[in-house]
Amino acid sequence: MQHNRDAFERWRVVPRMLHGVTERDLTTSVLGTPLASPILLAPIGAASLVAGNSDVVIAQGAAAAGTPYVISSQGSNPMEETAAEMGSTQFWYQLYWSTDEALVDSMIKRAESCGAQALVVTLDTTILGWRPQDLNLGSLPFARGHGIAQYTSDPRFREIVQDRIAAAGDRPKTRVSLGAVRTLVSMSQQHPGVFGKNLRSVEPRAAVEAFLDIYSNPGLSWDHLGTLRDRTSLPIVLKGILHPDDARRAIELGVDAIIVSNHGGRQVDNAIASLDALVAIREAVGEQPKILLDSGIRSGTDVFVALALGADACLIGRPYIYGLALDGADGVRQVIENVVAELDLTMALLGVPTIKDLSRDLLLPAV
Repeated sequence: MQHNRDAFERWRVVPRMLHGVTERDLTTSVLGTPLASPILLAPIGAASLVAGNSDVVIAQGAAAAGTPYVISSQGSNPMEETAAEMGSTQFWYQLYWSTDEALVDSMIKRAESCGAQALVVTLDTTILGWRPQDLNLGSLPFARGHGIAQYTSDPRFREIVQDRIAAAGDRPKTRVSLGAVRTLVSMSQQHPGVFGKNLRSVEPRAAVEAFLDIYSNPGLSWDHLGTLRDRTSLPIVLKGILHPDDARRAIELGVDAIIVSNHGGRQVDNAIASLDALVAIREAVGEQPKILLDSGIRSGTDVFVALALGADACLIGRPYIYGLALDGADGVRQVIENVVAELDLTMALLGVPTIKDLSRDLLLPAV
């Protein structure tokens, strides 16, 4: 995470004077999705740790700010509920590629049916990275039922859970601990249905176990991605690209856009910063491919720098979750509007009238 911030600190904005620019137009579009500003909300899983009904509340804030939201595959509300709160503001859907191919198809079909405008395939979490703080805290929200609502609301996943229950038979008795009781309560609270009934049912636990077994595919390869054109008509976006060769291959495969991202610095320790990777990738693939930047964005000036270095748009993550924690949907809205306001002001001070006028000429490497 620090590398992401350090990368932005390696660039300096160079103000220009007497430019006579009094109006700015921040609008743009990516893959046919109109953007009031070059910003989308990144998918963040298990946001119910921060606020109840989290994905719906985030969608309300995004819609109020007119900003598209990439609905998380590890969401805490079913995508249909979240999509309904977006109103006329468009949204994309993030796909974690399961080991169960029928579940992959089911998720894609649901995303299409509820109006998603693009499919974002996350590539960098086929297995979870080494996260010492999570290990020290014993923290895995999914194991307590957080962030699996896309699955427990999915007909194919429910079939998998029922098959698992049928095959399990009687479970051996295990020692009951306070931690186990807390986990069972959390699973029962997060699972669809009535809490009291869930508490007495084997289904919430079976759903968590099934999710942990199949939610992501460690064997994901370019061959898997090559099947997508036959499985969806949505634009395909690959999230997690950091190497120019992977970017070139994605473009050769015919994907519609890539998101340069190191997963907020949470996957590979000492990984290249997303902004540094953006520079190398844009130089490698040229001007035409659509490239978005994720990881490290904290301000409107950060967005300005990323766009000047070649991004077509940026995704913000942690900042809007902070807004969610502080003030719900209105907190999300205010975070977005503050980032946009700073971007607009920075463009005004440099005399940049439109997003397409942003270029590296407006920056210098820090000495």
